[in-house]
Amino acid sequence: MDIVPIAQESFGVRSMATYVETEDVKVFIDPGVALGPRRYGLPPHPIELQREGECWERIKEYARRSDILVVTHYHYDHYNPGEPEVYRGKMAYIKHPTKMINRSQKWRSAQFLSDLKGLPKEIEFADGKEIALGGTKIKFSSPVFHGTNPRLGYVVEVSIRCGDECFLFTSDVEGPTISDQADFIIEESPNTVLVDGPMTYMLGYRYSLKSLELANENLVDIIERTDVSTLIMEHHFMRDLNYRLRVVPVLEAAQKRGVEVMSAAEYVGRPIDMLEARRKELFEKFPSSTQ
Repeated sequence: MDIVPIAQESFGVRSMATYVETEDVKVFIDPGVALGPRRYGLPPHPIELQREGECWERIKEYARRSDILVVTHYHYDHYNPGEPEVYRGKMAYIKHPTKMINRSQKWRSAQFLSDLKGLPKEIEFADGKEIALGGTKIKFSSPVFHGTNPRLGYVVEVSIRCGDECFLFTSDVEGPTISDQADFIIEESPNTVLVDGPMTYMLGYRYSLKSLELANENLVDIIERTDVSTLIMEHHFMRDLNYRLRVVPVLEAAQKRGVEVMSAAEYVGRPIDMLEARRKELFEKFPSSTQ
């Protein structure tokens, strides 16, 4: 199984775009990219805008070679409503547009489905579905909270299994902090997990210390109760420059069990480049009229 993170926070953009290729099928999960509209009271720096464009071109390249495109929920860093052409001729598995969904995503999903008309080979609702393609099994969780409550809606987690290998993509669980988010991971017992870790850059504001405590407990539980050997922590987690200090119990448990904990950038062997977290620094070093 080949797991290729295409765009991630540690690459300098908001995204969890990930391509997975097995001997049977090529799957692209969440082919979208965006930037934080404001951080430290500042808009995206031109360097961020350039990186976003570069990542979108790479997303389109991998979408072209994919058989299946997956949309775990309708936030713009997980799909691009402006270029539905990437779905042409593909099998699309998407979060259910009307069930277990909040109002804003329900509106977005309706518009998205309208724009997709005539483009994909077929559209299936992913929620709770299991499919087999040769020796590859793809399993989607039932909808789980986007974060710690339903305010931001729901997402589906994705498991891809081929032979002795299993990859699990959590989507935006912000931890995981809730038991059913973690239960799906434990049940699937993957070798590699790409997790949207705790949203610590909003700690004390939109993310509580209790949520961080629960996230650490669940991540330790995953390390101790599954076959995970590689834990890739990304997305909301990598918007905090002090990210490693937030998950000391996880790092300690991983060290004891020989589990590697890393960013997507480290996983593919490139430097970590957390542009959003460094936005203030970017404007200080490279002043711009967009400020």
